[in-house]
Amino acid sequence: MSERPPDAIIDALRRMGLPDALGGERLTGGVSSDIWRIDQRSGPICVKRALDKLRVAADWYAPVERNLYEARWMRHAAGFAPKLLGQDASSGTLAMEFLPPESHPLWKNQLRDGVADADFASRVAEALVTIHAATAADPTVAAEFPTDAIFYDIRLEPYLVATAAAHPDRVDRLMALVATTQANKKALVHGDVSPKNILCGPSGPIFLDAECAWWGDPAFDLAFCLNHLLLKCLWTPRARDGFLRCFDAMAETYLRDVTWEAPSGLEQRAAALLPGLFLARVDGKSPVEYITDETRKNQVRRVGRALLADPPSCLSEIRDAWTKEIGA
Repeated sequence: MSERPPDAIIDALRRMGLPDALGGERLTGGVSSDIWRIDQRSGPICVKRALDKLRVAADWYAPVERNLYEARWMRHAAGFAPKLLGQDASSGTLAMEFLPPESHPLWKNQLRDGVADADFASRVAEALVTIHAATAADPTVAAEFPTDAIFYDIRLEPYLVATAAAHPDRVDRLMALVATTQANKKALVHGDVSPKNILCGPSGPIFLDAECAWWGDPAFDLAFCLNHLLLKCLWTPRARDGFLRCFDAMAETYLRDVTWEAPSGLEQRAAALLPGLFLARVDGKSPVEYITDETRKNQVRRVGRALLADPPSCLSEIRDAWTKEIGA
């Protein structure tokens, strides 16, 4: 059933020079933005307006100008992101092509249903490393993303700093991860490479929601996505062997194509960071919604805390520790 979009979105569309909306539908899934399918005479488009307070239990605020940097990320990731149709900086609103779920299913939904396709995980890694390599080769891109403060507010603080408050005996390690991540500025980072933000398109993965776009450490993107593949073992246990194969395929493919630095150095940073992100998804400001049982939360805590105390040097050590914990 068609709805009237909010006036703020209609006004933003007009400022972007896009045709008036005939109607639309509010789309679900986001905590940081209002997202609408807007119906126009030429067909549907997708419109996204950033919120200053995110829809989570904790008090979590972020500046709406992040929407501008998301639009810039989309331009640099052309071919791996929806086509950008316009951006209205005054309201923090952008418009993009609408990709129907029938032809572009969400990767998260496929993983939930136990579809663990290692080939697709490899394609995600190929797309991600391609974006990182292209922007690392052009350091002038850094000037377009003065987003250190935004990245801290919506990634480092709610994930690592907030988790340090819940685990005071790991505060030194978690704060060291913050410092290391901030210090390694090498390429254009998406910042939220999660299966919920990846569509399985006919020609390969399409990345959504680059609100955290930042000129920074590409190891963050790799660790962030690998983290989800491990956690999915608790969501759909029957597919856990497949999820672990996806983890291996993604890590191997990505590291194979790293060109801007020694792959071993990037792997070491990703391996050190991943346990902090792992622990954050049960004790940070943005816990995953599918791990609610304390027994399962404690599995994450045991592995995350142990690996923070004795940091791994390679990603396979993390997979092996998790495999041992869950009995895969």
